[in-house]
Amino acid sequence: MKNVSDVDNSTSTEFRSDQEASSREKKQSCSHDFSALLQAAIETGLIIVGLLFVALLLPRQLGGDGTFRYNDLVSLLSTHNLYQPHSRYSLIGPLFSSPLLWIGIQLRDPLEWANVYNLLLFSLCLLVSYCLLRNHVDRALLRKFFLMLIYASMFVAHLAFYYGEVFTALCVGFGVFVALRRFTGIGGWLAVALGVANTPATMAGLGLLTLKRMLDSKSLRYILVLVFTIACILTEYQLRRGSIFNNGYIGTHGPKTMMPYSGLSDFSYPFFFGVLSILFSFGQGLLFYAPGLLLPIRKTLSKWPQDQKINLYQVYTLWICFLIGMILVYARWWDWSGWVFWGPRFFLFASIPASFALAVRLIRYKEASLGMNLLTFGVFCLSAWASVDGAVFQLEVMHPWICTIYNHAYSMLCSYTPEYSPLWMPFVFPLRVSPAQVLFLVFSLLVAASIIAPLFIYLLKQSWDLTKAFCRDHMKLSLWRF
Repeated sequence: MKNVSDVDNSTSTEFRSDQEASSREKKQSCSHDFSALLQAAIETGLIIVGLLFVALLLPRQLGGDGTFRYNDLVSLLSTHNLYQPHSRYSLIGPLFSSPLLWIGIQLRDPLEWANVYNLLLFSLCLLVSYCLLRNHVDRALLRKFFLMLIYASMFVAHLAFYYGEVFTALCVGFGVFVALRRFTGIGGWLAVALGVANTPATMAGLGLLTLKRMLDSKSLRYILVLVFTIACILTEYQLRRGSIFNNGYIGTHGPKTMMPYSGLSDFSYPFFFGVLSILFSFGQGLLFYAPGLLLPIRKTLSKWPQDQKINLYQVYTLWICFLIGMILVYARWWDWSGWVFWGPRFFLFASIPASFALAVRLIRYKEASLGMNLLTFGVFCLSAWASVDGAVFQLEVMHPWICTIYNHAYSMLCSYTPEYSPLWMPFVFPLRVSPAQVLFLVFSLLVAASIIAPLFIYLLKQSWDLTKAFCRDHMKLSLWRF
């Protein structure tokens, strides 16, 4: 029989072993917590610095119909008269910039203050949505999502202008996100309605989105979102143009060029060619400007920790429904390309689901196969270049002489050929950029490299493991014979 001292020694040894194991676990936990806090601090810093660099280093201008929106708002504020029968652009989005315009008038520089509207709107949207969602969605995913929007999407290119696409994309994209959070549903759907009313052509997208939401929830109350949005649109038509049937676009058309369907008005473009062009054209194709749409995330989100209080995949599918509705409408519009603009102007919204999918894949790359990680790597590199190209080179590539001469007779070169695509022109033609833009270019590329570095290192490991397995199974000399 064991004596008492042996039992005591054994017990004390086991106790010390348990203490050492507990101590190791605490150290590992503290190390993991510190690493997570450090990563969160770095990502937050990159978000803030990125927005500051956009504000301080990149040029801004009203641009295109942004000038008309600005003039309409100035006219409204000075005359207090909403009736503007010759204006075709909604004032719902620009109205929210009225405080900025008032400040600018007091400082005798209203134009400069109007030009920062979309940047401030974007920054405020990120801040408010993070505050509302941080306890309902993985904070690391939210930060990565915001990083993708700044460094790997079309948003920075659009923030340089006073166009209305930023307001619509943010209101619908983040409105849907917030609408699925408890206690903020009404506010979220109100934002969605205002965003769609600002761009009435997106009504089809809202229709598919609300239909999907009604099917998911088995509730008909979401039809009220459609009713409220239609009421906003028709009210603006009546107040500004004198008729609920006058949308301001009746009979509009572009110049006649060598393209077979040019010069026709309204929804005259063949649907099949419109869809192909919107998705795959070198100059405005979503495949090149928002490639994150190619990434599958359903299985990955289903394995996400179940403490999420918002169904992330449901949010993603609602976004995709809205985007599909937009494509179905704009495919028939004679100006599906957005005319003279860097990239697919009307489809800025596509950057939201594309950036979200990319964020999901970059966080969960260790659970993915080699093929999926290679796809994610390629998608990120293309997305990051699209973001940098739009931020730095867009003013140089938006108006190439070949695409504007002879009343835009050769505009199809900028829409369909890779050499004149805004994405690849910097590699074909010498372009002039300011030192500030060069600084933003270098900074953005360094940030992109730091974001993709963990995935790249893991890809090397996966490739090495695959190579070793292949050599073990197929390169044994004993298995070969003459």
